[in-house]
Amino acid sequence: MLSASTVPTPALTLDVPGARLHYEVRGQGPLVALVGAPMDAASFAPLADLLADEYTVLTADPRGINRSRLDDPEQDSTPALRADDLSRLIAHLDAGPAAVLGSSGGAVTALALAQSRPDQVHTVIAHEPPLIELLDDREHNHALTDDLIATYLGGDVLGAWGKFMAQANIVLPEGALEMIFGGERDAQQVADERRFFAHELYGTTHWRPDLDALRSVATRIVVGIGEESAGQLCDRTSRTLAAELGVEPTMFPGDHTGFAEDPERFAGPLRAVLAER
Repeated sequence: MLSASTVPTPALTLDVPGARLHYEVRGQGPLVALVGAPMDAASFAPLADLLADEYTVLTADPRGINRSRLDDPEQDSTPALRADDLSRLIAHLDAGPAAVLGSSGGAVTALALAQSRPDQVHTVIAHEPPLIELLDDREHNHALTDDLIATYLGGDVLGAWGKFMAQANIVLPEGALEMIFGGERDAQQVADERRFFAHELYGTTHWRPDLDALRSVATRIVVGIGEESAGQLCDRTSRTLAAELGVEPTMFPGDHTGFAEDPERFAGPLRAVLAER
């Protein structure tokens, strides 16, 4: 059972330009933000619970996802917008500078924050950012992304997810795609999925980091890769980023979603990275 210090504060919101953000805070100590896109606060809750004995842990729903409502539901989500939201949350808590673990699109958000507000973040752990713009075959991959977005918006949900997994080089067990994305589904899950395909995926995968800026900021940049992600698209993008920044990748348990699939195993290496400050 969670102690009082690790129970998340309920139903916190912060008004930001164009949106009202849902966020949660656990624990006490130095500030650590766990950031996803499109993953919401619930995706990081088990990991946040584990860290709350030593850290103040911030989790949030990205703008337009789940409980973070937009003034304009058709607004596109960009790394710059999400980084500004995270900046405002850190300033609101008045507990920075923070360490930020961002995974997938959240890793892109964290890198964008390091570029725009390095004073607010002392460490960025960019876990498998889909930085397609850094790849030599970026145009081919952008075309694949355009096609799978069009497939989804055309109404073929399973077809779109099949193309997504193929591009990512993620192999699911036979029948898993239908089990996860077929049949009756939760309405909020469907709404968040549609937002991801219609308003988030393009902007995230077309974002190009300012490598010179990331090399020059005082913020420590750690590039994280799942031990089971070898050969996947985000393994390639992460290794390319690490090479460009002149750092060795840090390996974490699991694959692209290792932080959610086995948070207890993930927490150990994460604590080690946080302790290196």
